[in-house]
Amino acid sequence: MRRPAFYSRSPREPRDAAEPGATIAQNASDASDTTQTQPVQTAAAQRWQPGRRSFALLVALVVGMGATGAVMWPKAGRQLTQKDIDQAVLRTLHTTTLPSPAAKAAEIIRPSVVRVVGYGTEKTTPEAKVEKRGRNLAKGRPAEAPADEAPGQQVERGVGTGVVIVDKGVILTNLHVVAGSETIKVTFFDGLESPATITGVQPENDLAVLQAQKLPDDLIPATMRSTADLQPGDQVAAVGFPFGIGPSVSAGVVSGLNRSFRSPEGKQELGNLIQFDAAANPGNSGGPLINMDGEVLGIVTAILNPTQQRTFIGIGFAVPIENAASAAGSPPF
Repeated sequence: MRRPAFYSRSPREPRDAAEPGATIAQNASDASDTTQTQPVQTAAAQRWQPGRRSFALLVALVVGMGATGAVMWPKAGRQLTQKDIDQAVLRTLHTTTLPSPAAKAAEIIRPSVVRVVGYGTEKTTPEAKVEKRGRNLAKGRPAEAPADEAPGQQVERGVGTGVVIVDKGVILTNLHVVAGSETIKVTFFDGLESPATITGVQPENDLAVLQAQKLPDDLIPATMRSTADLQPGDQVAAVGFPFGIGPSVSAGVVSGLNRSFRSPEGKQELGNLIQFDAAANPGNSGGPLINMDGEVLGIVTAILNPTQQRTFIGIGFAVPIENAASAAGSPPF
């Protein structure tokens, strides 16, 4: 419910109207012949009217702040100049610790980031083995520890990240995160777990669209930003669940545009990619690449792997959000 504006009360008559005391006395004398007399306010009553009391408190507060150095007033008789303002701003910057741009951006996007897990029978591909080792290490277990699941029981086949783009539970992620999964589960920022189904795919960009079946009460979709004015050197951050750990944040810059990437197996080649140097590892796939305003520029898709270790060496790739959003049937720009 909208609350009405609240205003501080103040006297309706000017201060001079009630002063000096001689005027009040004269008015009282002139009114002595009438049948009714007007009440006369005392000086103490006038002094503590609500409006004047608030003004007095405000003056005392400002004077106190000036005395403690919180406000840098110019000397008496001199107007406030731009130099005075600059000095005050510099003092604040030198005495106050501000959050980093990446921290502020991550805080904005965090309610829209989800953990995506695809379940199915155990795979024996090199990628699956690497992801399994990463999950074991994240749980504090030896890298080559055997799976806890009994034979035939469903296991985590793919662990990745997703980002909510519509408050009805529409989620963007990578196709390779959920491809071949028998069931899919997403975990929202508040811990709510929900089954999800694939409602759309765009194989040429390794993208999938998920629909969550259960939603948090206050689900916040991400804001998407056009990459038309994106330039190498622009600051970016990658948010996701590398090896299932997270949400994790890494920061860097755009290191190139319109890049191409071929998968290590040579099965697929992606084009028109954003190249970035913010750290990304298996599990970051499907997560958002954001600017310092917390707006989604792309979907993290791949990292360059000249070796079989599948660890980050400084080059990652993301699908521009224009292509990613079109997978959901709603180009934003």
